[in-house]
Amino acid sequence: MFKNTIYPIFFVLMISACNYGAKTSNPTLRDFTFEPVKGIRYVEVKRRFKDGYSFNREGFMQKPSWIIEVVKEDTMAAWSPQKKRMQNFYLQYDHANVYNFAAEFFKVKHISKDSLVFQRIQVDGKVIATDVRSDVNMTFYARDYIKNKLKTKAEELQKPSKADTAFIEKRSAEVNASSDRAFAATNPVQFIPKSKIARVEKISTVDRTNNRTEAYDYMFPQYIIRIDRAYKDFAYQVSAIVDFQGGIHVKTVYNVLPENAEAKKKVAQGIADIYVRNLFNVAPGTTLEIPHNSEITLTMIGKAK
Repeated sequence: MFKNTIYPIFFVLMISACNYGAKTSNPTLRDFTFEPVKGIRYVEVKRRFKDGYSFNREGFMQKPSWIIEVVKEDTMAAWSPQKKRMQNFYLQYDHANVYNFAAEFFKVKHISKDSLVFQRIQVDGKVIATDVRSDVNMTFYARDYIKNKLKTKAEELQKPSKADTAFIEKRSAEVNASSDRAFAATNPVQFIPKSKIARVEKISTVDRTNNRTEAYDYMFPQYIIRIDRAYKDFAYQVSAIVDFQGGIHVKTVYNVLPENAEAKKKVAQGIADIYVRNLFNVAPGTTLEIPHNSEITLTMIGKAK
C-alpha cells in the first residue's frame, strides 16, 4: 500500500518539476513575454514606496535613475553611469514574474509599449524579504511616450510630487518640535568656517563593492572639525542633532567609559557651543528646501599649538 501511495505523489512532483523547467526555458509558457516591448528604450520616471511617497519617515529618498531596454528575451540592457553607455545583462527568469538582471531582483507588475512597472525586491537565500527592502515600485515610460504623448521631459517627471512635499512638511513639523527628534536630510548640514583657525572635512562612506551607495552620505553624514589655538588639546567624536536653526545638541559621546559618559557629554556640548558655533556658520540640513532637525556624527579635534 505504501508503494501505491508513493508512486502518484512522485508522478505529480515530476510533472510539477517539468512544468517549472518548461517555464524557465520557454517564455511563451509564462504570464507574458518581453517580445512585444523589445527594442523600446524606457526611462525610469518615478520610484515610490508602497504608500506612494518617494521618502520614508527616516528621510531616505527613492531616486528614479534607471534607463533600460529589452534586447531579447534573456537580455536586458541598462545604462551604466560609470561607462556612459548601455550595458547588456543576462535577464534570468526566476519564478512568479520575478526576474534578475544587473545583480537585482524585480517582480514585473505591468508591461506595455508605453510603460513598465517593476517591484524591486530583496531576495535572501531564495526567499523574498517582506520588509522595507522589497517596498519599492519603479515606473518606466518609453522615451517616445514621454516626448510625443506627454510632451515633456523625463527630468520633469522625475521631480518629487506635491504629495512628497506635503509629507516632508509634516515630518519636519513633527521633528522640529523637539531637539531630540530628527530625520535624514537629503541636503545635509553644512559647516562654513568663519576663521582661518577652523576647518571642516565631510567624510564620504560610499563603497559600491559593499553596496554602500551615495545615500549613505546623507543618511549618516560624518564630519571632522579641526580647531587650532584651542585652550588645550582635545578630541571628541559624538552623535549630535543639528536643529532646524543650526543649533547643535550632543546626544552621545563615543569611546568613553559609561561612568564618564555624562561628564564627557557636557564637555563636548561646551566645545560645540563655544568653538563650533562661534567659528562656523552652521546651516541646518534640508529636504526639498525645507530645514529640519537631522542627526550627524561629528568629530571635534582641538590643538593648543
